Amino acid sequence: MFSVELLLDPASERVVRDQWASLADAGLPSAAQHTGPSNRPHITLAVRERVDAASLAPLADALPFDFELGGILLFGHHGRFVVTRQVIVSAALLELHRRIAAIAGPPEPPYANTAPDHWTPHVTLARRVAGDQMEGVLAAVGSVPIAGQASGLRVWDAGEKTVTTLR
Repeated sequence: MFSVELLLDPASERVVRDQWASLADAGLPSAAQHTGPSNRPHITLAVRERVDAASLAPLADALPFDFELGGILLFGHHGRFVVTRQVIVSAALLELHRRIAAIAGPPEPPYANTAPDHWTPHVTLARRVAGDQMEGVLAAVGSVPIAGQASGLRVWDAGEKTVTTLR
C-alpha cells in the first residue's frame, strides 16, 4: 500500500504536534504514540496498491499553497473513532488532488474514499478514541483554526516502510 501525502509547513506542523502532545499528556489516544521517524502530520491525497512516485514528482511544482485546518472531524463507528482536524477545501487543494488521482489511477475498493468526489481531507490527531473520551479530546485540543502552507509532498510505502520525498 502506498499513500501520497501533503506535508505541512514547520509552524503548522508544530501546532498539530502540540495537539498530539496535549492528547498524550491528558492520557488520551494520540498520534504522538506512534514514534516512527516517518510519523508526521500530513494530509493523505491518495492511497493505492502501487504508486509510481517519479510520475508524481512534477506535481510538487504546485506547492506551496495556503491551507486552513478547521474544526474537529470524526470518522468511525462501533464506539471507536479517528479524531481529525478538517482541512478547509480550496481550489488549489482540489486541483492537486485531482491531478494526483489522474496519474495514480482509480483507487482499489479499500481506498475508494481517496477518489475525487469521495475524499474528505483531514489531518489525524488520534485513532481508537472511545466515545466517552471525546469531552477530554475537545478540552485537550480545542478547535481554533490553524492557518498554514502545504509545503511538501511525499509517497509512503507501507510495505517497505520507506518515504520518497517529492518536495
